Amino acid sequence: MPDLPADTRDEVERLTRLARQAVDEGAAAAYRDQRAALLDDHDYDARIREEDTGDVLVCYPSEWVEDGVIRPDRVEDTDRGVEIRLSGPGDPDEWDEVEARNRAVVEAVRDDHGETHAATVRALADFMGNHYAKPIAEATPDELAEFREEYFQRNVWPTEEQRELLDDSVQLAIEKAERA
Repeated sequence: MPDLPADTRDEVERLTRLARQAVDEGAAAAYRDQRAALLDDHDYDARIREEDTGDVLVCYPSEWVEDGVIRPDRVEDTDRGVEIRLSGPGDPDEWDEVEARNRAVVEAVRDDHGETHAATVRALADFMGNHYAKPIAEATPDELAEFREEYFQRNVWPTEEQRELLDDSVQLAIEKAERA
């Protein structure tokens, strides 16, 4: 069982995603600093590992590290390390759960902002669920760009109003997904 509590892991993941999505470098640095302080409270460190299938946040006990390098001779229990996938495909076995979460975002946008935004968010939900098996809340900037530039243009058959409101609709979806 990892030493890092589940609520801390969730908050570390949230701060990491906010840092990766931040437009302003100052905001991104502030999120990373918050993450580091939270991990430090538990004597953990973190790094992002890039893989062919996407990026992974790796959290590990600080005692494993010497001079910035993990020392294998200090690793007694690898289960104390935590890995959180940040990009790339999700788990297709969780598709029903992903679909339910994304459907809730669509309904929240529909309730608060109307059918035009909801139609675009439904397309985003389909894109994230079918192409990445991920909830909207976990969409990376690259995945959102792919949705806007490729999927939306080729697969949605949007109305003129949807085209005009595309960026607003995506932003509403992200905001609702983060609160869900």
